[in-house]
Amino acid sequence: MLRIAVPNKGSLSETAAHMLAEAGYTGRRDPRALTSADARNGVEFFYLRPRDIATYVGSGALDVGITGRDLLLDSGSEAREIQTLDFGDSTFRFAAPPNTVRTLDDLGGLRVATSYPGLVGDFLARHGVTADLIRLDGAVESAVRLGVADAVADVVSTGATLRAQGLEIAGPVILESTAVLISAQPDRPGIATLQRRLQGVLVARQYVLMDYDLPRELLEKAQAVTPGLESPTVSPLADSGWVAVRAMVPRADVNHVMDELYDLGARAILVGSIHAARL
Repeated sequence: MLRIAVPNKGSLSETAAHMLAEAGYTGRRDPRALTSADARNGVEFFYLRPRDIATYVGSGALDVGITGRDLLLDSGSEAREIQTLDFGDSTFRFAAPPNTVRTLDDLGGLRVATSYPGLVGDFLARHGVTADLIRLDGAVESAVRLGVADAVADVVSTGATLRAQGLEIAGPVILESTAVLISAQPDRPGIATLQRRLQGVLVARQYVLMDYDLPRELLEKAQAVTPGLESPTVSPLADSGWVAVRAMVPRADVNHVMDELYDLGARAILVGSIHAARL
């Protein structure tokens, strides 16, 4: 059976479980269970701390796993990213008291508190900067105020938490992270199927099916508006002067595309969800 590591808690856990369910897998029913077998699909799930997943997968103890790109890079694991899953986005930045750190070089010789010493250390080393990294588990924003560090490196969203501690964002972006599928042996049987299924979920979330009727002479212009993936499906109608068109359209563009098609002369414009896909 394919052994899959899944986050057991935290911001990645619930979305990962939903994504696997949409991909046709049966996960655990008891939220306290540490393992769950899905014999029909030939997989077994192991529910682990997100920070530990890269270590288990990299060692070969498990075949594939879902974790954050940040946790993978911080771990030093032999596992590598094989697919982006487009959830759990986060941005890593440096922060320091106002007017103390303006460039990356200003961090040289300073104490930098972080929960990701591997990730931050590699970033600084690539840029030729030497700093004293102080590992803290959990919130690091208070480290400067308490005198433990001169700057911090952490996940930043709006920056409000940092400002509340008297800090401001400084220097370049360390990493744009997201949830990823990882493996140390990506050619193992079953992983390609898992990837296709997860990709199908992403397509279903990102696209819709759009159907509309259109005067035949406007078909070329309409195809420019809804090109689909390869090309739209075009079917004749009882009125020989009209055709029915079906195409996949990015979900975020739906209303703009509908407006453009209507102005062009399309009618009976309908939108439907995609529940699963294989491209």
